Amino acid sequence: MSSDSRPAESGQSVPAPVGSGPSTSAPAGAGPSDSVEAGRVRPTIGRGEKVRTAVLAATLAELAEMRYAALTVDAVARRAGVHKTTVYRRWKDKDGLIVDALAGQIAAEIPIPDTGTVEGDLRLLARGLAAWLRGPSGAAVLAVMLSEAAQAPGIAEARARIFHDRLRRAEPVITRAVERGELPAGIDPGAVIRAVAAPLYFCVLITAEPVDDEAADRSVTAALAAARNGGLG
Repeated sequence: MSSDSRPAESGQSVPAPVGSGPSTSAPAGAGPSDSVEAGRVRPTIGRGEKVRTAVLAATLAELAEMRYAALTVDAVARRAGVHKTTVYRRWKDKDGLIVDALAGQIAAEIPIPDTGTVEGDLRLLARGLAAWLRGPSGAAVLAVMLSEAAQAPGIAEARARIFHDRLRRAEPVITRAVERGELPAGIDPGAVIRAVAAPLYFCVLITAEPVDDEAADRSVTAALAAARNGGLG
């Protein structure tokens, strides 16, 4: 059986993770919430949402470090501090893990600013994107984008949701600028945001140039010049 195979559902005992106690019954005087069901393993980091958060974070970290092809459920479980059976109770395979981990990036890590000027907003937005691209979460998303997994329907959908949601959330930056008279009416907000982001992705994916604050500021300058000259209407 490979390391990613689902353990047998019945007739097979499951070893406890390192550090868990051997007892499967509640001590005398313990209430219902303190008990551990017979045959069940208590994760070393807790249950429920805490486990889910740890597993998804571990999945992103493994993606960034090992890339898609080398990622295994065993490795994710070890990094998260849980037994692999805990992972398999919630996700049937590594693609399911990756879909949830990518979807969790939708509202994370790149705040949408409101500085009072379109240049200030776009600079902060671009610098936040640059920092995300340099970090482990951005590296994990890009690793999936560049792998064979990018064609899997569930993963392709999660990837699209990440970028479409970020685009949608950033568009008010341009709408406010039009209302203040900083940009011409009728401009396409999505086109401006894409013009800011595209050079940064190009640096990461094509030219391997540094994606730093200076690169972010250059992308904003170029996008604003095009927007003000009617090139992004």
